[in-house]
Amino acid sequence: MAVYKEEKTNTWRVIYRYTDWNGERRQTQKRGFKTKREALAWEREQLSKMNADLDMTFESFVSLYAADVRARLKENTWSTKEHIFRTKLLPYFGKLKMRDISAQHVIAWQNEMLKARDARGKPYSPVYLKTVHNQLSAVFNHAVRYYNLRENPCHKAGSMGKSKGREMLFWTKEEYLKFSFVIMDKPLSFYAFEMLYWCGIREGELLALTPADFDFVKGTVTICKSYQRLHGQDLITTPKTEKSNRIVLLPQFLAEEMQDYLQTLRGIGPEDRLFPVSKGYLHREMDRGARGAGVKRIRVHDLRHSAVSLLIDMGFSATAIADRVGHESIDITYHYAHLFPSKQAEMADKLNAERGDW
Repeated sequence: MAVYKEEKTNTWRVIYRYTDWNGERRQTQKRGFKTKREALAWEREQLSKMNADLDMTFESFVSLYAADVRARLKENTWSTKEHIFRTKLLPYFGKLKMRDISAQHVIAWQNEMLKARDARGKPYSPVYLKTVHNQLSAVFNHAVRYYNLRENPCHKAGSMGKSKGREMLFWTKEEYLKFSFVIMDKPLSFYAFEMLYWCGIREGELLALTPADFDFVKGTVTICKSYQRLHGQDLITTPKTEKSNRIVLLPQFLAEEMQDYLQTLRGIGPEDRLFPVSKGYLHREMDRGARGAGVKRIRVHDLRHSAVSLLIDMGFSATAIADRVGHESIDITYHYAHLFPSKQAEMADKLNAERGDW
């Protein structure tokens, strides 16, 4: 590496050479440093990164972490991580050296997060605090696993927040039918919510649906993609998990409804989106419909909970429900255990009979 002063601009420039992953020699540079000290500091930081030296700053290590993991993550997943890094982690840890960050630093940061308020003046939810803490811990875990950091300071500091969110809300079938009657004046809204409720699909899965996904001979819809809007662009990605790829058998009335809806969409191509709206549109329609029907306001995602609740009430097993909604059966059992009929009394009676009159 070399540092030069540019007389015309009275600034400093750094030129450095490195070997890329193909073993080829490369050269790059950075201009515009106001002082030689700034240029030399940046040069040292680049050397630390190239040598994977944990004398580098947290900010530099995050860029290394990004280079390692970004290509393995979905765009929306990385976007969430990047926002947390930029707004919640880098302002506090950015200039600290990786090897110097201690459990005391983490505890002090946790206390700042616990005192912080969002744009509405409210404290961050326990679930959000847990999410932010997990992102910080993920960075240090990466450093421990691949860059010889001795330990993750988050482990010693302890976690923050909690993983379980607010009480699960859902509509009964009667509440949903009241809601659907109100939004029937807008066909797109009505048919969108019919798919959400009776199939238990996710918002992103709904908004990615195309005519080609439906097989009306077999009465099925194939769930194989998800819609996201990031940085002002529409993105179609793979579904949330591998289990999310599935074929859902439609009840006959819903298959007929979707055929009716398709006939109203003149000029639509087989790969065009059936519901070319945003998640924000669905949320506004939830507001309107709930208000008009006089039912409690739930989130759009809570329609998925409502669909699962209905299937449990109808007597289906966790495994069968999981296959339909694209979940793992263990997750259905864990998240909806309180909705399944209790077998405790039956177990006690059978154990009593098994013992007999000893």
